[in-house]
Amino acid sequence: MVVFCEGRNSEPDYVNGLKRLPHVIRNTALNIEIHPKQGTPLTLVRMAAERFKDPEVDECWCLFDVEWPKHHPHLAEAIDLAKRAGVRFAVSNPCFELWLMLHHADHTQFLDTARAESESRRLDGRKGKSIDAAAYMPLRKAAAERAARLEKRHLRDRTTFPGDNPSSGMFRFLDAVEGDGAIPADG
Repeated sequence: MVVFCEGRNSEPDYVNGLKRLPHVIRNTALNIEIHPKQGTPLTLVRMAAERFKDPEVDECWCLFDVEWPKHHPHLAEAIDLAKRAGVRFAVSNPCFELWLMLHHADHTQFLDTARAESESRRLDGRKGKSIDAAAYMPLRKAAAERAARLEKRHLRDRTTFPGDNPSSGMFRFLDAVEGDGAIPADG
């Protein structure tokens, strides 16, 4: 599995935290590689689509944000290309920090990127962009349940992308990494 992250710090920190989990280490069929380059969502998906042509690569994932109030450019084009190329993706709306927030508590109200970043920092006490992934690992199942409930609510309310703020597809990435049980049964 090759993972392409938009961010330089928090997303790679989190993925590296997953890689250090004992059951992930023991799973010899799973080799998670974080691509060293970052970029906009469309750039990431283009790199992933190219890498996915390698027959040695079973799966490529792109982790990226929507951003509010000004969205990343070409989001719909990035998602469309990912679907056509077989690249999987986890979009966080407004940003990855919402996913981090969901490790601590439910969050169901719209928020912009600046608010998500400041609230995330308030919850975990960090000063910069890097996170202590080990502190998040015990809380990831609760975050997955909360993210799945948000998705379910958006589906019920027929809220469409990018209006589905707040949301995070990271729970699907967790399922891909950890296998059965990462996605809640009712999610």
